[in-house]
Amino acid sequence: MAKKGKKYIEAAKLVDKTATYAPEEALELVKKASFAKFDETVEVAYRLSLDPKKADQQLRGAVVLPNGTGKTQRVIVFAQGEQAKQAEAAGADVVGADDLVQKISDGWMDFDVAVATPPMMAKVGRLGRVLGPKGLMPNPKTGTVTMDVTKAVNDIKAGQVTYRVDKAGIIHAPIGKVSFDTAKLLENFTTLNDILNKVRPASVKGQYIKSLTVTSTFGPGVAVDANKL
Repeated sequence: MAKKGKKYIEAAKLVDKTATYAPEEALELVKKASFAKFDETVEVAYRLSLDPKKADQQLRGAVVLPNGTGKTQRVIVFAQGEQAKQAEAAGADVVGADDLVQKISDGWMDFDVAVATPPMMAKVGRLGRVLGPKGLMPNPKTGTVTMDVTKAVNDIKAGQVTYRVDKAGIIHAPIGKVSFDTAKLLENFTTLNDILNKVRPASVKGQYIKSLTVTSTFGPGVAVDANKL
């Protein structure tokens, strides 16, 4: 286990590890306990009563946070013809077809999100080994395989985040930056929470959210009372 630094140890003293905090109080603590010299990302971690081995419990999707993420996303779009023109007009950073596929095959990876029209997926599929492990492969569930490239680019630029349950049944997602007002972080947090409850699989019985934690990039985790969201 990595040894914790002095700044982390001091920050951790601000948090009662035996307590579960109300969402607003937890966010205030995260902001107070942040100690990095840069604007840290605030992230939430949901431990859910899910079995990712079951097809209906492999939660994956996307949500546009009302106050954005504080990060400017670099978006590329695989499209041709009218959709390519629409993507460029919407503000996509790079738009292309075979040329873009080749560019990525040659090692270029200077982007955060990839969008593709359905007709392009046969060609984009060749990049599976490159994009897949990095979580960059376009997917219909996250709205990144679509003919409506204008909406896709606009949503991503506006602060769309994707969520995906991991093998342990945990979902990690960013909800903003430490510099955000607590009210804006709370609104983003509530929006994500509403979506995750909305997509709860019908086969999941009993307690859905086992635990909920909010933290900054390097700060200590703060347990949140999900019932108060």
